[in-house]
Amino acid sequence: MGALEDMLAKIERMDPKQVAALAKVTHEQTKHMVWVPNPGPQTDAYNCKADILLYGGEPGGGKTNLLIGLAMNCHQRSLIMRRQYTDLGRIVEDLKKVNGGDKGFVGAPYPKLTREGKVIDLRAAARAGDEQHMMGDRHDFIGLDEGTHFTYEQVRFLLGWLGTTDPKQRTRMVIATNPPLTAEGLWAIQMFAPWLDERHPNPARTGELRWFITDDEGNDREVSGPSPVAVGAKLMVPMSRTYIPASVRDNPFLARTDYESKLDSMTEPYRSILMGHFKTIMKDQEGQCIPTAWIRAAQQRWTSKPPDGVPMCAIGVDCSGGGEDPLILAIRHDGWFDRLIEVRGKDLPQESIGSTTAGIIISHRRDRALVVLDMGGGYGGSAYEHLKGNDVEVRGYRGAEGTERRSREGKSRFTNKRSAAYWLFREALDPGQPGGSPIALPDDPVLVADLTGPTFEPTPNGIKVEPKEKLCERLGRSTDRGDAVVMAWHEGPRESSHALEWLEQKPFRRRGGMPQIVLSKAGVQAQRRAGVRR
Repeated sequence: MGALEDMLAKIERMDPKQVAALAKVTHEQTKHMVWVPNPGPQTDAYNCKADILLYGGEPGGGKTNLLIGLAMNCHQRSLIMRRQYTDLGRIVEDLKKVNGGDKGFVGAPYPKLTREGKVIDLRAAARAGDEQHMMGDRHDFIGLDEGTHFTYEQVRFLLGWLGTTDPKQRTRMVIATNPPLTAEGLWAIQMFAPWLDERHPNPARTGELRWFITDDEGNDREVSGPSPVAVGAKLMVPMSRTYIPASVRDNPFLARTDYESKLDSMTEPYRSILMGHFKTIMKDQEGQCIPTAWIRAAQQRWTSKPPDGVPMCAIGVDCSGGGEDPLILAIRHDGWFDRLIEVRGKDLPQESIGSTTAGIIISHRRDRALVVLDMGGGYGGSAYEHLKGNDVEVRGYRGAEGTERRSREGKSRFTNKRSAAYWLFREALDPGQPGGSPIALPDDPVLVADLTGPTFEPTPNGIKVEPKEKLCERLGRSTDRGDAVVMAWHEGPRESSHALEWLEQKPFRRRGGMPQIVLSKAGVQAQRRAGVRR
């Protein structure tokens, strides 16, 4: 029995005089409020002191009404958002009900309610970058309805415009959401890891406040409390976070209806995902190239250090053109990938971006590792020349080029190099292959979203993986991290037994456009014993 059901059962056991006395007290405590939260998790969330609150986890917990109630009662300038404008209709209806009608409501150009000096803006950000239209427009409350539909970058940007000039007005963001249905929403599990990640070394209790600072690159660091923390020459004020779960059983308006039975009748995997409190793996999209479960399994194999005696063998580099476009380095030691290195585009000087990129790569390179440079966007040419000039083994990668590579056992061709690279990485992740998968990936929700983004289709010319331009248009962002990892795997030596077995089956493979003789497994092992690197 939930807390709400337990409370309702106690009320039913009261005599009429006790119920009347309780109602009188409740009325006195809430008569100044336009909206009153339900007892239980919704009240806990309403009174929560966190700067950033994650609320929900299952359908029916009163998430949308919590956002409306906080805006009506507690804040001066509020922003309530959905990812799509077409999804704002329900919020508008509920807002008008709480408001008692249309008074103060304007529907165009953007929905807005003004009531007794309070302003509630309703907006959406369907495409990545749409959230930037709110730049400069500060709100003391930001409520994201179905928050995991937003990208991590959108959430971080919106947090930058959470503020007020009134020293008496508190500010907060509430992310009200069900569990993510796609890998795009996995950022929530990382952002609220003490509550949601079962592997977290110091798990947090429901509603417990934890404090975090976020550096300029968007990396979070948990700190001991609310006191300012020195980060370099900057003094940063931590922000508090917490998570409060809620479900239909906590909603008195739905708890005793057939709403829960309707949820139970949903088809799988949606029922398990939505009723899983962030603990289940989301459904793969139709035609998804790399299964999400295989990537999560590779993350579970990851260790903080590469296997002993395994040198750095390749660095996949997704180059930057400056501005908002980052430079990404994916460092590989055989099947083990290090945490990805990201350098903001705006930190790369335009007048020397090629030499600076080359210098960053060289500073991280060890063991004469091959550098695989993405040349498809036109940004890598200068860095390529600087690396060659410094006697660095570098290979240009152009995903649109043709390829003679084949799938496992030579069964399938590919329409281009990008398709081959993603499909062969998929095969390397396959846990069902003899000996299991050799791949170990760091825990990185953006990387998961990147790798699970592309779809594929069989064509008469071979397997075709979704072109990057089409994928970026569909996702509203670039999949830089996934591309860097896949490039690092596709090129360069692979020394695991899995790779050796694959190489032994092939008479040669293409390297820089020229055939390269591939030794048998025994030949490669003999070269290793002799200290020769390939």
